[in-house]
Amino acid sequence: MADLKSTFLNVYSVLKAELLQDPAFEYTDVSRQWIERMLDYNVPGGKLNRGLSVIDSYRLLKEGKELTEDEIFLASVLGWCIEWLQAYFLVLDDIMDNSVTRRGQPCWFRVPKVGMIAVNDGVLLRNHIPRMLKNHFKGKPYYVNLLDLFNEVEFQTASGQMIDLITTIEGEKDLSKYALSLHRRIVQYKTAYYSFYLPVACALVMSGEDLENHTVVKDTLVQMGIYFQVQDDYLDCFGDPETIGKVGTDIEDFKCSWLVVKALELCNEEQKKLLHEAYGKPDPENVAKVKALYKELNIEGVFAEYESQSYAELNATIEAHPSKSIQAVLKSFLGKIYKRQK
Repeated sequence: MADLKSTFLNVYSVLKAELLQDPAFEYTDVSRQWIERMLDYNVPGGKLNRGLSVIDSYRLLKEGKELTEDEIFLASVLGWCIEWLQAYFLVLDDIMDNSVTRRGQPCWFRVPKVGMIAVNDGVLLRNHIPRMLKNHFKGKPYYVNLLDLFNEVEFQTASGQMIDLITTIEGEKDLSKYALSLHRRIVQYKTAYYSFYLPVACALVMSGEDLENHTVVKDTLVQMGIYFQVQDDYLDCFGDPETIGKVGTDIEDFKCSWLVVKALELCNEEQKKLLHEAYGKPDPENVAKVKALYKELNIEGVFAEYESQSYAELNATIEAHPSKSIQAVLKSFLGKIYKRQK
């Protein structure tokens, strides 16, 4: 795995060098340095799970056949396209959420002299993706399918972000509209498609598969993405900021978190009143009240039960899939996220 990661990181250097020499734009030293610093700050700093899982998935789809250097390189390019997409979302997300830290360092827009230039940097990150796809896949029979896939998933993600944002509009904070169905819709579109479906879809397309024939795979990965986000919501409140690399702010931000949805389902009228008064308030006392209520309602236990039930259901769905290689891909994803701490 470490070896795969270093190979993957080498491909980042190649792609970055190509983008900095893109013939469609005349770079000056200053603009080239800006882009390089922006890329290094925002693209390779995460866990790289999404990117690496394209290579993992492609290898499993090839059923243990030794991959050629070219195959590893192309799967890595697709992996980096997803990491670029992620960077684009996060740079803009952090501005919209007015976040402070990301991956254990200040958000890009909070870096001195960056500020709102980060908006254009986000746009550039998004525009790098078709440049990379064109450079490396233009001659392939599945080139258009890749472009189509990235466009569709980006649209779904941006639409999910919209539902998330309009749900938390200032002055319209109404907890009563928060339900499991809304949480599911936000998560499905905002997270599951690009984080779970996209890496496997890239590997399937590269293997010559028609995605229309793999709706079960898509549905299973979306389910996995929802489970992943519920874990994320849980870690935002109960995780260790040192371990997860960020300080959770879902309570302050009035997020439609799985925890608050569950709390609303379980609480009595008095507790509901407290939740309505304290949720979404930025001061530490109100945040502490919400966390104390979560403890009182044993939300941690409710989560543990949800986790084991989701795991069992996902496993059953995977076991029922007719293709052993696709089973292996799905199992590898589930294994990475089950009971994670960060």
